[in-house]
Amino acid sequence: MPSVRPSFLSGTLTPFLYPSFTESTLITVSRRCPLRRRFPPRARCSSTATKQSDYSQLNPTPDDYSLTPFADRAILTLEAGAGGHGCVSFLREMYTPEGPANGGDGGSGGNVYIQAVRGETSLHKLARRRLIKAGRGRNGQGKVKGGERGADVLIKVPIGTIVREIQRRDPVEVLLEEAEKAEMERERAEANGEVVEEGGFKKDRWLVYPGTVPTELNRMKFPQLPKPRRSHLVALEPQSPMWLDLDKHMETPMLLAAGAMGGLGNPNFMTPFNNRPKIATKGEEGVKISVQLELKILADLGLVGLPNAGKSTLLRALSNSRARVGNWAFTTLQPNVGTVVLDNHKDRPLVMKRNKHGELRESFTIADVPGLIEDAHLDKGLGLGFLRHVERAAVLAFVIDLNASDAVQALKLLWREVSEYETLRGKELNAETERRMVMYKPANSVESKSETDMLDTPELNPSLEPLPFLASEPISAKPWFVVATKADLEGTQENYEKLHKYLEDVKSGVQPHPSGRENAWKRDISSIPISAINAHGVEAIPQIVMDLLDD
Repeated sequence: MPSVRPSFLSGTLTPFLYPSFTESTLITVSRRCPLRRRFPPRARCSSTATKQSDYSQLNPTPDDYSLTPFADRAILTLEAGAGGHGCVSFLREMYTPEGPANGGDGGSGGNVYIQAVRGETSLHKLARRRLIKAGRGRNGQGKVKGGERGADVLIKVPIGTIVREIQRRDPVEVLLEEAEKAEMERERAEANGEVVEEGGFKKDRWLVYPGTVPTELNRMKFPQLPKPRRSHLVALEPQSPMWLDLDKHMETPMLLAAGAMGGLGNPNFMTPFNNRPKIATKGEEGVKISVQLELKILADLGLVGLPNAGKSTLLRALSNSRARVGNWAFTTLQPNVGTVVLDNHKDRPLVMKRNKHGELRESFTIADVPGLIEDAHLDKGLGLGFLRHVERAAVLAFVIDLNASDAVQALKLLWREVSEYETLRGKELNAETERRMVMYKPANSVESKSETDMLDTPELNPSLEPLPFLASEPISAKPWFVVATKADLEGTQENYEKLHKYLEDVKSGVQPHPSGRENAWKRDISSIPISAINAHGVEAIPQIVMDLLDD
């Protein structure tokens, strides 16, 4: 009789650990504990298996999608690290009962840096934080040990981010103004022959030896406060108010806010008559800057189309995105950004192109904008919020469904909404420019109340200039082409021929531009029929996009 070993004991150490288990015993145990009988295998229906095999990356199940967090605007408060306090300490050694002061200075605070890097496509990570604060410097210690520097903070943003300053609060600037006023009052008192009193105790600036009683504190003579100090790294900060256009990859970070200086230890206040001062200064507070981050270019290619035109399926066909796909309108409720890899460093690149900085393009990004409906410029449908994403794409691809209706009318409808939105943006820019104009007034003229009301002065910080208006290239001036989807269905060939003839007429000047603007871009308008769900024809899109990006 051949030896029988139960399947539930195979691959275990049971025979080695329990040699008394004979073959018959094992057979008996296996009969009493039939695992296959207790846990029978699932029977798969052939129809279910066939149905599962029909789904793929381009035709997924309704629940096979992922919602990528997205944000193209963020308002942050950046706070540089505060300086550590100085130390009040004295030398303590054998035969030196009352040694001199040996307290160390406080460490400087951490810095706040920013860097535009490849791979980042959204500001949602920063929009959730609101406050970004660098580390505080450590306090000084005895034996003239200086405090440790605070931890730095690095903010990584996508390429094409605009950084605009809203408000700035610099405690060192306030202290410098107070010191300047005190110096002027002191000079005026000396000129008048008055007695100048030395500086007194200020709780927010001075530190005293622990255990000092109030009576002793009143008898102590405090010297004049040292002037507030700034870090030498302040020279590397951009000029205030900040207006930064991070339009290329940065190899090294840029300093936004330098950390504050630490306080002075008690050796700094030694005099020939007092070698044991019991005072030290506190560290300076860090600067606080409120900034607005906004993506100027959301993606290299923006997909514009009516609802259920196949934009998300096209995004899946070109990239590894898992955007939601369904046979109903408004499956996309927020922009989905995907990356098309041109060079995976394994085979020959799909397209070899260089960007404006001379670097070889390894990839480009695609933004799937939610569908536009008629009168979207009047805030209907998903409204103006997503028309704003259209103007932040370098190249536009109008996705037209050949199986839905007249392709030419659909293209004209999309361009009409985009053009109306462009007109609204132009009116906003003109109104913003007029509102920020400062009229000339003679020196002896009296301002009227109406003229004063016209001036725009920020309430938070009157010294700041008004926030500049973020203008971009007109949408009609951007390169664009047409992607005709669902071309594999019957009856779509005639619809595409009409669309192709219309685009040729626009290119040659026979037909006006669909936006109705004279200076609109129409040098190299092209169209391509594809079947996104079958990935037919999509391989020609990267080459078209690269050519238009160079244009």
